[in-house]
Amino acid sequence: MSNAFFQVPPATNEPVLSYAPGSPEKAAVKEMLAELKSKTIEIPMTIGGKKVSTSKKYPIHPPHEKKHKLGTYSKGGSKTVKDAIDAALAAKEGWENMPWQERAAIFLKAADLLAGPYRAKMNAATMLCQSKNIFQAEIDCVAELCDFWRFNVEFMAQIYAEQPESAHGIWNRMEYRALEGFIFALTPFNFTSIAGNLPGAPALMGNTVVWKPAETQIYSAGVIMEILEEAGLPPGVINLVFVDGPVAGDVIFSHPEFAGLHFTGSTGVFQHLWKTIGNNISNYKSYPRIVGETGGKDFVIAHPSADARQVATALSRGAFEFQGQKCSAASRAYIPKNLWKDVKKYLLADLKSMKMGSPEDFTNFINAVIDERAFMKITNYISKAKKDKEAEVIAGGGYDRSEGYFIQPTVILAKTPDYTTMVEEIFGPVLTIYVYDSRRFEKTLDLLDSTSPYGLTGAVFSNDRQATLLATKKLRHAAGNFYINDKPTGAVVGQQPFGGARASGTNDKAGSIWNLLRWASPRTIKETFVTPTDYRYPFLGEG
Repeated sequence: MSNAFFQVPPATNEPVLSYAPGSPEKAAVKEMLAELKSKTIEIPMTIGGKKVSTSKKYPIHPPHEKKHKLGTYSKGGSKTVKDAIDAALAAKEGWENMPWQERAAIFLKAADLLAGPYRAKMNAATMLCQSKNIFQAEIDCVAELCDFWRFNVEFMAQIYAEQPESAHGIWNRMEYRALEGFIFALTPFNFTSIAGNLPGAPALMGNTVVWKPAETQIYSAGVIMEILEEAGLPPGVINLVFVDGPVAGDVIFSHPEFAGLHFTGSTGVFQHLWKTIGNNISNYKSYPRIVGETGGKDFVIAHPSADARQVATALSRGAFEFQGQKCSAASRAYIPKNLWKDVKKYLLADLKSMKMGSPEDFTNFINAVIDERAFMKITNYISKAKKDKEAEVIAGGGYDRSEGYFIQPTVILAKTPDYTTMVEEIFGPVLTIYVYDSRRFEKTLDLLDSTSPYGLTGAVFSNDRQATLLATKKLRHAAGNFYINDKPTGAVVGQQPFGGARASGTNDKAGSIWNLLRWASPRTIKETFVTPTDYRYPFLGEG
């Protein structure tokens, strides 16, 4: 029995290794890449701790090398989802009643396993199945996922320590229960860390989870599950299923025990799910928690006082790292006329120096987009811009899917601020720039704020403090993560809690205590030590 107030190990951000030539980590990843490519594996679902395969096998190919087969996964159906829900509900009582420090120990161990013996495997899996270069993989699937698991433990301890005041003769206590029912985690392809955090955060707080990853992320999702199981996660706490979205939704959102949705994906899908939950609200035992991070049309705006070289670097990195497939990626930029000549010069020089190809070649900065569907959507925007009189493609614009889904980093110069690619989310290596009158900075801020329905990330570059203050004020609701003289990507757990509002989601700030609170249901307990025995209050007396 526990008889101490335990303090968790202080959370610190996992260092990002350099992978410099001759480094041991580079050698380890190259060896692991070769090993994973030398074999074909089958990735089963995990339901109630059991490995589940079906007769429906689907191949997994690297986006940058379509002909190579990494493995297969089994696709399930309605019964699979029902079994996963049953497993989650069966595991719930034991898991939520497990002492909190034991749940914490599992996720802390998972983080150390990931940072240590699984580091090369997780990196290699993410590089191959999501076409990320080693640096993008390292900061995502290792450093950030370690940070999520470690910092969430610290946040959980802070929540549990938050207790009410007690008056004389009374002891007031607050306990933080798991939600009644099960959680559905629906995770995207672009960040392995998100795939680990969306089921992991609710589970840490005592909930049990049905987890459906994006099909293009299944290969690295299998490694996450492997790590959690080695760390001691009990059967049924997180149930990993590979099913079509509508199939999962039909079963999950009609189940009375559905207690919450943890989602990252498109705005359209999230709004559809919210409507479905609303339509079924009378069927649920409780009001489900809905937490979602969705799309973005993220901006960079430069003041006339900004440094052109700094602005160009922010655009090169912010728009084109991981092929622009980040919900935080810089997708539109507003550059004053006085800076445009230099910004353009530096930006085009950067793009000319970028190599594109397989992430297995560590000299490549740009890799493939995730799949054919994404390739067609992105290239349609580029193809249209080439023909439109309101736009000019000033860099890139090429694409080829013969070997993999490769699209050159593309820069479009918009002649009007409401051109299509200045407004719509593209989710690819396409940056659109509007050059504004240097005297109209304040008006351009208003224009920027009203152009997009999203409110995720954005950045201002300025060496004029009054201008910086003005942008910070006017763009108050335009970005949930706002950057001053830095690119609008790269939020770090514990440092820049991530999330946006407007059409970009519920802004529950992954990587902070605010997200963890969403997965707890507080109960207030009042204990009176000397209980009254007479209903009469003193005011009833005469005299």
